[in-house]
Amino acid sequence: MLTRLCRLGLEAKYLGTAREFYETRLGLAPTDESDTAVTYRVGETTLELRRPLDVPRGGVHTHYAFSTTREAYPDWMASLSDLDPVEFSFGHSNSLYVYDADGNCVEIGGIDDGNDAESLGGENPLSSDLPLTGIFEVVLEVTDLERAEAQFRALGFEVSDRGQDRPRVRLSGPVDLELWEPQLGIADARGGLHVDLTFETADPAAAAEAAGPWVDGPDEVAGGLRVRDADGHVLTFVTDCR
Repeated sequence: MLTRLCRLGLEAKYLGTAREFYETRLGLAPTDESDTAVTYRVGETTLELRRPLDVPRGGVHTHYAFSTTREAYPDWMASLSDLDPVEFSFGHSNSLYVYDADGNCVEIGGIDDGNDAESLGGENPLSSDLPLTGIFEVVLEVTDLERAEAQFRALGFEVSDRGQDRPRVRLSGPVDLELWEPQLGIADARGGLHVDLTFETADPAAAAEAAGPWVDGPDEVAGGLRVRDADGHVLTFVTDCR
């Protein structure tokens, strides 16, 4: 039903400070910018940082993950070593975790090969040796795991993992979503509050209807519909990411 993560919105209290991390440390190049917001293209997804001056505000202390190539991953560890990254091995891949200026836990996972990076066009302009190929995971904090899981499964997400000792579930789809009841994860990461996600779908009305009812919406926006769920997360369904 949902075919692509178009955009992830993050709240930035001070835009200049936020940009220093994403542009200087991660090497992202702005695709659009104003006094209140800036966007970056990472693979197929747009990352948007914006000041909390309007709604939707953008996610607060969101934990999300960039993908990079397996070959580049050690270089990312070296490049960000002064930030004291936490490293975790998942057996088949490794990830590092650092924090941006607004308290978002930013993961970089060495999960792609060189062909993946080339096909997505997600090369980090800082260096051809340090690609970021996309955003492959976003963590949402929820108050009722069973309810939230049912709502996202109605949108076509499928369960790929469940927590053994903590209330969480991992869902696979156009992006992996982790739904956490309040807890601390790796690197003491927290699930995001009122996270702002935009998805591409052939039929926004069908998506909104399938997973409803919603606390707010569906409301018409340019190219689609916007809703807000019971946890305050904002989902926008559009027919074209562009």
